[in-house]
Amino acid sequence: MSTARITDLYEVTMAHSYLRESMTAPATFSLFVRNLPPGRGFLVAAGIESALEYLAGFRVDEEDVRAFAAALGRPTADLAPLCGLRFSGEVWAVPEGRIVLAGEPLLEVTAPLPEAQLVESYLLNQVCHQTAVASKAARCVIAAAGRPVVDFSLRRTHGLQAGDHAARLGGLVGFAGTSNVAAAGRYGLRAVGTMAHSYIEAFGDEATAFRAFARAHPGPVTFLVDTYDTRAGVTTAAQVLRELDLHEGCAVRLDSGDFLELSVASRRILDAAGLPDVKITVSGGLDEYGIADLLTAGAPIDVFAVGTRVGVAADAPYLDAAYKLVSYDGQPMMKLSAGKATAPGAKQVFRGRNFSDTVALRTETAPPGTVPVLRIVMTGGQRLDGPYALEAARSAFESDLAALPATARYIADPRPPTTAWSDGLVRLTNDVRQRIESGQRSTNNATAALPGRRG
Repeated sequence: MSTARITDLYEVTMAHSYLRESMTAPATFSLFVRNLPPGRGFLVAAGIESALEYLAGFRVDEEDVRAFAAALGRPTADLAPLCGLRFSGEVWAVPEGRIVLAGEPLLEVTAPLPEAQLVESYLLNQVCHQTAVASKAARCVIAAAGRPVVDFSLRRTHGLQAGDHAARLGGLVGFAGTSNVAAAGRYGLRAVGTMAHSYIEAFGDEATAFRAFARAHPGPVTFLVDTYDTRAGVTTAAQVLRELDLHEGCAVRLDSGDFLELSVASRRILDAAGLPDVKITVSGGLDEYGIADLLTAGAPIDVFAVGTRVGVAADAPYLDAAYKLVSYDGQPMMKLSAGKATAPGAKQVFRGRNFSDTVALRTETAPPGTVPVLRIVMTGGQRLDGPYALEAARSAFESDLAALPATARYIADPRPPTTAWSDGLVRLTNDVRQRIESGQRSTNNATAALPGRRG
């Protein structure tokens, strides 16, 4: 199916109306997050790659037009003006992996108005979902304080594409691997995995299962030890590991119970068995909060496997994001709705030390000591560079994370940096607001003066 049909119906009705009214002048739309979710001190820009791939291939074909017409209950000929529409515009975007704050555009699209309108739903879908998951995953990396974190989310994510994204985004923020074999191959990630409880159950006893697993996989192994009695399982695992002379790179995995108590007991059992280099991996209901609590309590855990809570960004599964018209045909535009007012004009974000960010007009000069965050990535509907390399995105994330104030990296009660507006943006916003309010007053006065209308 053509991706042009992956849109909300009102995008189609608006684009069609624009074409009928010959409203095809350049329009700029800005995609941004109004407010950070509770418990977030920053966001990690993601989904930009998916957005650019979509825009580069966007085209409305005859089958799309028939689908649009059927959805609207209209003759196909009525929607024919949409046929052949391609994305021919320009995009400025934050490179994937960079850290962003509330009110800062993640990307801005400038294109003929019908084109820029039709792509809204897809862009919001990709950028919002992936930014939310990347930001959650990044907090797990922070909480783990240098210990490896791996992705186990595929079985619980909201669809296969979401599972693919979760694996990639984990790799983007520094996860050590993913259980998702397809994603590991696609993105050059390390594939990781152990065994399920069903494997242990199928053999009847843990020792038999562990030996069979080691015969099939003679390299470093990880034994799941909590199918029956965890302490007994660790003891059995230690016996089998010594029997087979396996230790370096091997681990036991805890998937349930009191991870603090059981990890301490497991470490004691392994050390007593002469296996101090056998690691302890934990999985099961973990996210950054659980990781931080365990390490604060002194749990001797070496590897954290995170799944459901991270793959669906459980505590903040959506972003208060918008894709708003900020300019049309050279005229700056803004929305005045209470609590949802927007800033007019194409923008740039200038970043100074310690994330002293300034949202400014794109035409403004960078303040001393700052660098621009958004860069032009498409022009004339064509990408200026190839697909983002995951390594480059990871490097961008690591660099920004190192510069981010410590208070924004707190797991509990983070405090995000504040973002300022440039003088030029403030002036333009005030001017546009006055223009709109003046126009509204004139319209209202003219309406009130119509014959037969009472005040």
